[in-house]
Amino acid sequence: MKLNEQLQINGANVILVPYESKHVAKYHEWMKNVELQELTASEPLSLEEEYQMQKSWREDEDKCTFLVLDRQEFERTGDEIAALIGDTNIFLQLPPSDGTNGNALVVGEIEIMIAEPTARGKRCGWEATLLMLRFGVEYLRVAKFLAITKDTNQPAMRMFERMQFNETVRSAVFHEVTFERSVDQKWIDWMNSEVGSYAVVPYRNEA
Repeated sequence: MKLNEQLQINGANVILVPYESKHVAKYHEWMKNVELQELTASEPLSLEEEYQMQKSWREDEDKCTFLVLDRQEFERTGDEIAALIGDTNIFLQLPPSDGTNGNALVVGEIEIMIAEPTARGKRCGWEATLLMLRFGVEYLRVAKFLAITKDTNQPAMRMFERMQFNETVRSAVFHEVTFERSVDQKWIDWMNSEVGSYAVVPYRNEA
């Protein structure tokens, strides 16, 4: 998405940065992992296909993607690749642009992946998801969020429940559970208090 290509989000323990071509090689290595493929319902891609996917995520107006950096590691090394631990996305269901449904709500499907095993269990996914949800409300005008996870992914299911999402659909065929959360001021206030540090700043793309 062009909107976030020059923005980064600074949290207390993680930093969200746009997905650049320099990140593709490490991302591609992650996605060779069968467990991650299963958890994210992803098919393995060639390196060239991964570069095309990165370009699509940059240009498509219905996809907002940030990569997740360990803030402490990045501040220690200044190396985004070394600090890279996962990604988070919002896929937008945009109202029609022909004027037939101008009052329709913008719906966003939120995703989070912490790919580095050493970064799991440290609430990095929790913080990155909250940062992304807040960005979705403020910059993408999302009025309702969806979260779809495998029914075997108990940590993700518990996380979305703690974030006050409600389970709405459980598919035995696809082994997926869908959660929903409508945006209201009480929930925004809760997010703001829970996430603590949050700043959207210009992204300095240093190769």
